[in-house]
Amino acid sequence: MAAPRLSRICLLLVPLLAAGCATVKQETPAGSTVTLALLETTDLHGNVASYDYYKLAPDASLGLERTAALIRAARAEFPNTVLLDNGDTIQGTALADYQAVAAPLPCGETLAIYKVFNALGYDGAGVGNHDFNYGLAYLNQVTGSRFDVDGVDPARAACAGPAFPHVLANVVSVRSGQPLFRPYAIIDKAVTATAPDGGSVRATVKVGIIGFTPPTIMTWDKRHLEGKVRTIGVREAAERYVPEMRAKGADLVVAISHGGLDDSDDTPTLENGSWHLARVPGVDALLIGHSHQVFPNAASTVPQFNLPGVDKAKGTVYGVPTVMAGLWGKQLGVIGLRLRRDGARWIVDKERTTVEVRSIQPAGGAAVAADPAVLPLIAPEHEATIRYVKTPIGDTDFRLSTYFADVGDTSAIQVVNQAQAAYLADYVNANLPQYADLPVLSLASPFKTGSAGATDFTDVAAGRIALNNAADLYLYPNSLVGVKVDGAVLKGWLEKAAGRFNTIDPARRDEQELVDTGFAGFNFDMATSAELQYEIDVTQPPGRRIVDLRWRGSPVAPGQQFLVATNNYRAAGGGAFPGLDGSRTVVTAPDNNRDVLIAYIKQQRELRRAVHGNARSWRFAPVRTAGPVVFHSAPGKVAVARQAGIDNVRELRADDGAGKGLAVYAIELAK
Repeated sequence: MAAPRLSRICLLLVPLLAAGCATVKQETPAGSTVTLALLETTDLHGNVASYDYYKLAPDASLGLERTAALIRAARAEFPNTVLLDNGDTIQGTALADYQAVAAPLPCGETLAIYKVFNALGYDGAGVGNHDFNYGLAYLNQVTGSRFDVDGVDPARAACAGPAFPHVLANVVSVRSGQPLFRPYAIIDKAVTATAPDGGSVRATVKVGIIGFTPPTIMTWDKRHLEGKVRTIGVREAAERYVPEMRAKGADLVVAISHGGLDDSDDTPTLENGSWHLARVPGVDALLIGHSHQVFPNAASTVPQFNLPGVDKAKGTVYGVPTVMAGLWGKQLGVIGLRLRRDGARWIVDKERTTVEVRSIQPAGGAAVAADPAVLPLIAPEHEATIRYVKTPIGDTDFRLSTYFADVGDTSAIQVVNQAQAAYLADYVNANLPQYADLPVLSLASPFKTGSAGATDFTDVAAGRIALNNAADLYLYPNSLVGVKVDGAVLKGWLEKAAGRFNTIDPARRDEQELVDTGFAGFNFDMATSAELQYEIDVTQPPGRRIVDLRWRGSPVAPGQQFLVATNNYRAAGGGAFPGLDGSRTVVTAPDNNRDVLIAYIKQQRELRRAVHGNARSWRFAPVRTAGPVVFHSAPGKVAVARQAGIDNVRELRADDGAGKGLAVYAIELAK
């Protein structure tokens, strides 16, 4: 290894010229090279521990404590690294809610996830849309900032915050006209480069980081932001600040953009502006997020990764190295930027730069072990959160279960639909008056329907409801979406959902299976409103089963307009429902469906079967069959069916013989 580049004269004349040599500036020789690895986490949503607070159980598939092991491994592989977070960091788990709402964090304490960031040595972070969910005062506090906005005292000393800069270029204070956070930062990163002669040389790379968030925060968090901040377009902000960063000496510009890729017209309110951002001159690397996807991914069929200029295998957007590291700490993004010294500048060698996403749980493999140093950092907060989620949010006088959801029990579904419909109606009345006269519906599905065995059903006992019970009622962390559909699309939606059932031949005398087990329960969307009524005729082939669809007693016309509350998965085309491809979305809520449900139960306080658990929109069209029609559920649950008003089922066999502990039930379709 070569000695550091000191002047040969100085080495010979140290006794005479020591003072003078100490002031000689070390230069990085032209032609020197270095690989600087940009490491990205994104959309962590408060997932520090590998733990599901709603299920009160460990979950090895997520958590920053496991991402930390990937970070450690990447640093061992790449001696020169910059660790950055893309945002949507402080919201999304019960731990986050506990610190923000249940037991508000004191000014002098650092937020749990930032404690871990500090310990891991993060160099900087962007700001995501969900980071605004608790309001500006809270965001100001936990980031150690001094916002100049209404509701925050700019003269007050900053609270405890992270030991690294947050950057955000496209959100501006209405009062001051200045960016809410610093728009960018330039980090002096000491690196060990390789000189042209093969020796090592210490050098500095000035890494400029600039952040962007979706301008649609002004809609999603209107209650927190209106009149206090305003946004500018992502590309507009980049074109304003990137030249300034270069002029101030940035060798590299890394854009931390909390948005996906969208080739729609570049407007100041474009949600996913990263596709346009990649074409701003001077941007050397893109760290993106918000979409909860993995990029690069050669096998991905996601439309945003198949746009012009996007190389989903190599990981570039218009030639700019780009990475998106999924969500919840499941992945770590790694861009190996190959740099070459050209005179006084570092130049990115794009041909030798690599982009990849590393998973904490490779396909078919075991999850990486958690970094043992992480969880002790937040042990008090973690234990307090577990106690918190066990606290009640309401009570119920009936059992909420999905044992018989396939045959009409809505006890675990109606409250979800009520919560979603109420949220959408309130949102429309407050923000979209042009839709205020349209009927509001909600469609939800029974997520747990026994596919994994007798314990794979939602089952919340009568009595107290705790926060973790809400996860049993709404299993997935979807976000609420409102779509505008006509009667034809609504009927097609219900027809697709009725694909849950096999076609029944009334003349057959042997047993016929009612449920098509290849059709997932989470695709069996149903309404639970007395105002919308329909029958499902399972003697008809798929696509011709919805009979006598009525709204408030009148037939639904093909052109009749409705607003329907659903989730982001369904609204964007999940499940391949006809007419649902993202184009009918009119509301993309800032809240997820589970949080909407929790808030609704808290508001209602008492769930009563007559109000929240026995409304049915659909029934099977009556048909008499020569032989039994059967389905499978947990054994010994006939009493649960009776309590829910399902009186046409009986248990035939306590064990169906399939090894999952399920029983065989018969249903009388003529009743």
